[in-house]
Amino acid sequence: MLKGRSFTKETDLTPVEWTYLLELSEQLKAERRSGCETQRLVGKKVALLFEKSSTRTRCAFEVALMEQGGHSTYLNSSDSQIMHKESAKDTARVLGRWYDGIEYRGDKQSKVEELAALSGVPVWNGLTDQWHPTQMLCDSLTMLEHAGKPAGEISYAYVGDARFNMGRSLLVNGALLGADVRIVAPKELWPDEECVAAAHQVAESTGACITLTESVEEGVAGVDFVHTDIWVSMGEPKEVWDERIAMLRPYQATASLVKATANPDVKYLHCLPAFHDRATTVGQDIYDKTGMNGLEVTDDVFETSTNAAFDQAENRMHTIKAVMVATLADPPYPTTTDTTTGTTGADRENREEDAR
Repeated sequence: MLKGRSFTKETDLTPVEWTYLLELSEQLKAERRSGCETQRLVGKKVALLFEKSSTRTRCAFEVALMEQGGHSTYLNSSDSQIMHKESAKDTARVLGRWYDGIEYRGDKQSKVEELAALSGVPVWNGLTDQWHPTQMLCDSLTMLEHAGKPAGEISYAYVGDARFNMGRSLLVNGALLGADVRIVAPKELWPDEECVAAAHQVAESTGACITLTESVEEGVAGVDFVHTDIWVSMGEPKEVWDERIAMLRPYQATASLVKATANPDVKYLHCLPAFHDRATTVGQDIYDKTGMNGLEVTDDVFETSTNAAFDQAENRMHTIKAVMVATLADPPYPTTTDTTTGTTGADRENREEDAR
């Protein structure tokens, strides 16, 4: 279904294909936990290009490929010549002759798309300025696991600066799932109009409900999940910090914000790392600059059972494994997705139970 395809952004896939990858993730995760995992990528070679540092994305790709019998080469900005002495298009035409697939994590969406266009092998986006599609698969899997209901009945809010990869991706992800997705942020920090239009276009076929609001109370009311991401980059000047933090203080994920959902089972999600205390160099720097012990989330949320971010982090590996299996391995894959309707086995069982 997806063999040979690249995955550079969420809209590369249809809702049917998105569902397919999620169910494949579920089944590969179950195989691993049962101790009976079938290796489908034996002998496959993958180049991991990292212009931006990473813990979860790098480890997820390396572990997933190793467990499936493949091999990876890690290249960071100091190890490779990409954009220093060699353009993305030249890098693509070299690596594509040696590797079966390429992962790219960096600052420009144009680079991952150029790699995909010219390498001749599947290319996967590990994060760019605009999109974070592998993160969205793990977010979706985590929400399905914790909600215990079909994707179309899930509601979630992204709270914070939504102009970049996480806010944009979560908006389109919700549309692909057919979910109730809400962007909760100052209007100046909403996703761009092109991104919003893309989400609405997908929602026409999935029935998703899309909301953008400045109101925290409206945005989080009744949701199953609250998502946040970092507010500032350490490279930004202090003036930007001051302005951004002043705008986003009302959108901090605190115990009172969680209470405002009026859902006792609500879960908190974050792509990590999260700035929630002073236990890191960055956390201490934030405190020195702002006097705040946390930015986007406080410990009265992060260090409680509301926090599902570590389940989410684990699912990075399972969903990335599914992406590589689907795009590199020979079918059939272990899935019960109905590729004509995009429904999963669980969805069909729910309908059958309702009918009875």
